Amino acid sequence: MGGLAARAESGIAKSMATHAMRDAIPLYHQIYLALRDEILSGERGFGAAVPTEQELGAIHGVSRITARRALDELASHGLVERKRRVGTRVCFRAPTAPIEGHIDQAVDSLIAFGRDTQVRVIEYGEVPATATVADRLGIAVGAPVIHALRLRSADEAPLGAIESFVPAAIGAGLSRAALATQPMLELIRAAGHAIGAGSQIISAVPADPALAALLETEARAPIIRVDRVVRDTDGRPLLFTSARYRGDRYRLSLDLHGGGQQAIAAAMASSP
Repeated sequence: MGGLAARAESGIAKSMATHAMRDAIPLYHQIYLALRDEILSGERGFGAAVPTEQELGAIHGVSRITARRALDELASHGLVERKRRVGTRVCFRAPTAPIEGHIDQAVDSLIAFGRDTQVRVIEYGEVPATATVADRLGIAVGAPVIHALRLRSADEAPLGAIESFVPAAIGAGLSRAALATQPMLELIRAAGHAIGAGSQIISAVPADPALAALLETEARAPIIRVDRVVRDTDGRPLLFTSARYRGDRYRLSLDLHGGGQQAIAAAMASSP
């Protein structure tokens, strides 16, 4: 996987492996924090497997004793359950508050947001789907997907890092040049794919060192994470996006209406 996602098994969260080791925080606690952030944000959901001691040692370049201590700390906080011959799995369920919305209004709002911000395409290309991406898009692990990493800015200051994944067959008409001038949802619509539904989860996470550097903020600064899956009228996933926005520069506005309809609109907060 390219870009920020290439630095981690499941995305941005584990890029601390080559950056945060410089800090004075004990190595086992750095690993604990990275895994904790993945679990609390929902990136590593309930029942998901956690890397073994050997795997963590290889990923982070630490001993099994250090890796074991990180896993033990996760278990002591009720985030994972460890069983012999079964392994370590997430036992934490993040509380969620479902809100229904009108997909057409939401998509129009997201496209408008894309037009009103500046974008720089950092990574673009075809990559094999990781387990997380495959699960979101309903495809096989390793299947080809189009991956794009973009940096959105407002008032010439970084606002958010957006990673998007589209099944290769659907993304055939996409290009790096097109993404530099048009929102991805607009390009998908223009390619003839009718957007019928979508789901998203919004959570708060701390910025890891790599993300902090990209967004020009401090490590572990508050970040608004938005994971979104967009589907066509037949329910087939068209797009999986994981966006991380600076908490001090971004806000979500929710317009509430009667009859169970809500329209979600994204907007920038004014620059500090």
